[in-house]
Amino acid sequence: MEKNRLEAFSDGVLAIIITIMVLELKVPHRADLAALAELWPVFLSYVLSFIYVGIYWNNHHHLMQVAEKVDGAVLWANLHLLFWLSLLPFTTGWIGENHFDRWPVTLYGLNLLLAAIAYKIFQGRLIRIAGKDSRIAQAVGSDAKGWLSPLFYFLGIAFAVSFRPWIGMAFFIALALLWFVPDRRMERAVVEGRQ
Repeated sequence: MEKNRLEAFSDGVLAIIITIMVLELKVPHRADLAALAELWPVFLSYVLSFIYVGIYWNNHHHLMQVAEKVDGAVLWANLHLLFWLSLLPFTTGWIGENHFDRWPVTLYGLNLLLAAIAYKIFQGRLIRIAGKDSRIAQAVGSDAKGWLSPLFYFLGIAFAVSFRPWIGMAFFIALALLWFVPDRRMERAVVEGRQ
């Protein structure tokens, strides 16, 4: 199957996710700076989630540039990923409205963990249909960051539940910073494929 419809659908869903998240930023009813200061938890949760959606969009885009074909299992794996990402507006809003309290941070981390697992399944399915010697398999390689992510999410969840939610958030922020650096493996594979 061609991959164009999968890419277009995914781009649309991710754009809607960002739109829903920004709509959670309510305009203050007062015109002073103190009113804006009261929104800091909601704004910070939005910024972090916006970065995460951007990371997923960026990596999804690069992955699809290297992928040559999709099948029904890839379509379902992609929907599985989009399902977990579509819950980000809810978990983002909950942590912001509750000032990064224990259970909202825990659920947010679980949301991120399940999205990471779904991405690994999606990536693995693309590699499976392309073959172990394909460009996409070679570009993904050992995928150290991809395997490190669930560990960081799990640790963040554990710290949020057991100790302090802000320690859990520190794990989620650190991981976002780690992924913020663009993945050059896919870019190299795209360039090599054009030569």
